[in-house]
Amino acid sequence: MMPENFLDFAVQIALLFSALTFLITVFKVIKGPTLPDRVLALDMLVAAAIGFIAVLGIKTGFTLYLDIAIALGLVGFLATVAFARFILARGQSEERREAGEGESKNSDASDAKPEVKKTAGPKTSTKSSKPARTKTKAKS
Repeated sequence: MMPENFLDFAVQIALLFSALTFLITVFKVIKGPTLPDRVLALDMLVAAAIGFIAVLGIKTGFTLYLDIAIALGLVGFLATVAFARFILARGQSEERREAGEGESKNSDASDAKPEVKKTAGPKTSTKSSKPARTKTKAKS
């Protein structure tokens, strides 16, 4: 086998596997039972797209495809972090809601805010702190 034929064969196999991975991942995004499963599938979808773009760059010889793949990797990372923060915030709000449903208005002492007792500070007089002005007659 000639090296050119081997590279073409390897590129075709890589494109086939990338397309197969892409389809399986799209199925997982649609059918994923939970939201975190879907987010992970979207992250995998970005990785499969990066691989697909990289193989296209090798096949065509255009280096611009590699720049696009790098940019997609950065955007995909930021999207995954944003989705993770969304899931975290959603989970915390659901926990608060579930905790609030089962309890009455008089909640446990551990959950309630501690009462702040007001202590007497330094004693101050009721008089103004400004010195009193006295009228003086100007001498002429």
